[in-house]
Amino acid sequence: MYTVSDFVVDRLIAWGVQRIYGYPGDGIGAFDGALGRADRAEKPLTYIRPTHEELCALMATAHAKFTGTVGVCAATSSPGAFHMINGLYDAKMDNQPVVAIVGQQGLAALGTDNQQESNLERTFADVAAFVQTIVTPMQAQVVIDKAFRVAMTQLQPTVIIIPHDVQSMKMEEPTKEMWVARSSVGAPSTALTPPESEIRKMAEILNSGKKVAMLVGHGANGATDELLAVAEKTGAGVVTALRGKQVVPGDVPYHTQQLGLLGSLPSLNMMQACDTLLMLGSNYPYSQFLPATGQARGIQVDLRPSHLGIRYPMELNVWGDVKSTLQALLPHLVQQEDRSWQQTISDGMKDWDKVLEAVADVTADPINPRKVFIELNKRLPDHAVVTCDAGTTADWYGHHIRLQRGMLGDLSGLLATMVAAMPYAVAAKFAFPERCVVCTIGDGAFQMLGMNELITIKKYMEQWTNKQFIILIMHNDDLTQVSWEMRTEDGNPRWTGSQELQTLDYAAYAQMFGFQGIKVTNPKEIGAALDKAFAHQGVTLLDVYVDKNVPPLPSHITAEFAFHTAAALIKGDPNEVAVVSESAKALVAESVQKVKNALHIGTGDDED
Repeated sequence: MYTVSDFVVDRLIAWGVQRIYGYPGDGIGAFDGALGRADRAEKPLTYIRPTHEELCALMATAHAKFTGTVGVCAATSSPGAFHMINGLYDAKMDNQPVVAIVGQQGLAALGTDNQQESNLERTFADVAAFVQTIVTPMQAQVVIDKAFRVAMTQLQPTVIIIPHDVQSMKMEEPTKEMWVARSSVGAPSTALTPPESEIRKMAEILNSGKKVAMLVGHGANGATDELLAVAEKTGAGVVTALRGKQVVPGDVPYHTQQLGLLGSLPSLNMMQACDTLLMLGSNYPYSQFLPATGQARGIQVDLRPSHLGIRYPMELNVWGDVKSTLQALLPHLVQQEDRSWQQTISDGMKDWDKVLEAVADVTADPINPRKVFIELNKRLPDHAVVTCDAGTTADWYGHHIRLQRGMLGDLSGLLATMVAAMPYAVAAKFAFPERCVVCTIGDGAFQMLGMNELITIKKYMEQWTNKQFIILIMHNDDLTQVSWEMRTEDGNPRWTGSQELQTLDYAAYAQMFGFQGIKVTNPKEIGAALDKAFAHQGVTLLDVYVDKNVPPLPSHITAEFAFHTAAALIKGDPNEVAVVSESAKALVAESVQKVKNALHIGTGDDED
């Protein structure tokens, strides 16, 4: 008998789904049975089962981020469905198309407080742009098609709920009658181009600008050539949001990387001095770092109209796809002959990179984490995929990783959830089995759920053509980002009771799986350890012991930042001496290098 579940599997394939991340349970059992039948029939749909439902949803989100196609995850009723919610919020907040399929108890159980029966439609109402329970076989077609269409056009997660008994019902073709919808596979193009009148307004604003700044987010993916052409025409500098790092190659001289706490001084200077701001595919949330009100004429382009005009008072808000919009814009732009603005930005970035090198060379106990990322960046192979976790790992990733053309990199953006780096890396490996994948993660996130995924890697790695998978753990036995936030945001000393982690031998843990585990406790060992990892055609876990007291200094220290940190130390921070020492060394190194930059010392163009 051809069941509703069989139809759902075939409809997923018709929508182009090749991979589904799932975890089983009796509430989704009949659907899992259909997946098993599809597997035995060798249909083009692979079932991947990680170790937790939250990881399923994070992997589906990562799949969407890295491939630009819909990610799909599945889980059982209440407990499994609830576990997926965090990963679906990651998709919601970072504007990713994900379809979640969840089980439910039988129709007769709905609303009766039965075991594992809960109001899943209400539960998912906030996180999903579309939530619907399939209650009859004829309804299955339209619910699935609408879920995919909404996910793809609104760039949001959607949820399909299938009660257990409905999963096993005989599939019925929708008939031509009242209340029955007949639908089809296929979503409209999202390559939206604004009207010619809007394009001409954009051109007028940009052609009038003398100091154009571009802020580029992940929504500009696929438009690298177009946005660089706009920058060359207008003489603009380019800042990327953290999730937009992969959009603009790291070797573009006027690309100043990120802005704000994880950003560069040239990015901040650009925003403080620009007269025109072009914001492309970004919902950058830290508006305090954007130009002052009235300072710059602003243009924002985004496929999500709800994002337009909410971070800066834009003169022109354009609902459109970045690539097609810029393609329409380019013929209307006048070549800016004066390159002094762009050259100043490029020169500033050269100086800033020297500052970062100087700060990374500061001694620490035992290893300066900045140095680890600088050495990693030097060794990233072509087309590498780099994932990053929340916390200070994101600081070092933002400051020191320069993704070149063809490389990919991502993390949990607005949600900034811990543990995402490992499922992101595994999903990247499934999407691109021929590429080297590097996961950078703190020991806190690795302990949370990350270490579970060594089990998933062990199970599936034989499917990957290139088995090179590197896990770089920042080991300091501390939830470091929160420790610093306690000091800098609230003026409180670090509290050992909440911040301290149980230390583990992560290298030995990896070796238990037959992987290469390397413990690094001396800064002189960093280069050799990374070389060994990149030379190994297999899984390598680098357990790098870093100093938790190295400060994730912002590009510009505010009076509030300094005041709160001093207040925390006065109140008796348990790491007071080390914090003061490492902060002082970092600040001195930064200041000395800035003076050298100003005097052109050690740059090859020394002046007498």
